[in-house]
Amino acid sequence: MSFAGGKLIWMNGQMVPWEQATVHVMAHALHYGSSVFEGIRVYKTPDGPQVFRLTDHMRRFYDSAAIYRMPVGYECDELVEVCKEVVLANDLMNGAYIRPIAFRGYGEPGLAPKPDHPVDVAIAAWEWGAYLGADGLEQGVDVCISSWQRVAANTIPAMAKAGGNYLSGQLISTEAKRLGFAEGIALSTDGTVSEGAGENVFVIRDGRILTPPSTSSILSGLTRDTVIKLAARIGLTVEEKAIPREALYLADEIFFTGTAAEVTPVRSVDRIEIGHGHRGPITKQLQDAFFGLFTGETDDSDGWLEPVGVQTVAAAGGT
Repeated sequence: MSFAGGKLIWMNGQMVPWEQATVHVMAHALHYGSSVFEGIRVYKTPDGPQVFRLTDHMRRFYDSAAIYRMPVGYECDELVEVCKEVVLANDLMNGAYIRPIAFRGYGEPGLAPKPDHPVDVAIAAWEWGAYLGADGLEQGVDVCISSWQRVAANTIPAMAKAGGNYLSGQLISTEAKRLGFAEGIALSTDGTVSEGAGENVFVIRDGRILTPPSTSSILSGLTRDTVIKLAARIGLTVEEKAIPREALYLADEIFFTGTAAEVTPVRSVDRIEIGHGHRGPITKQLQDAFFGLFTGETDDSDGWLEPVGVQTVAAAGGT
């Protein structure tokens, strides 16, 4: 079954029909993985559609590009507005997932791109529900420890949200699904817990909330950062520290965070039941605080929500 997608994609300065947003087969990114991207959620709220941490996501987008010396070619605030425009152009007023991507396009072949190698930029948006299933948000999901480790710190920079990094995630996730699990958790090269295939991990034991630090080859997620700050608001402390594998088996609660996964509880690891085998009370507290941002029950005192607003620009850099 093919992915239907949306109506329009913004690509290199103009809106084009979804099916015409194509790439040459000799694009550098196809051969060498030279792309950076983001995933951004739009939520339906009492005040209309709001984009969650849009500017923060786009700043990270530019940070990822900088690590790989990839000139994006547009100002950050331009692409922030284009993200909103794409949502409007596709009539996604009830919620959406936005995917900005920059990649080295068609140019002179070779592993090391020249400074003037073309960089293409595109932004798409579509409807996307709960990544690990709507039931998983309440009942929790079954996961396994992957046989694949995350990359070492001095090999590929984990701080960059780069396309090539997700080859690791593909191995982790496809192995888990082949074995009958919803997702996999990878260990870092020192054998401690790193992250899921595309999610950060939180572990709760005796009321203590732990999450691996950025030095554990994780992408420091914005949903992860949000949950840490929301926890502090309700009097909970999150400790960033190395977590041994066996701590997962002994946890009272475990949950994933991520733009796609949102806040998803884990009910078992390697077929070992976590806590009572369903969402625990602290996970629910944090879920309620997180989703409350979009219902108005949690005060958006940090200004994380940005209204889609009205369409004011045809296309950044275009007409």
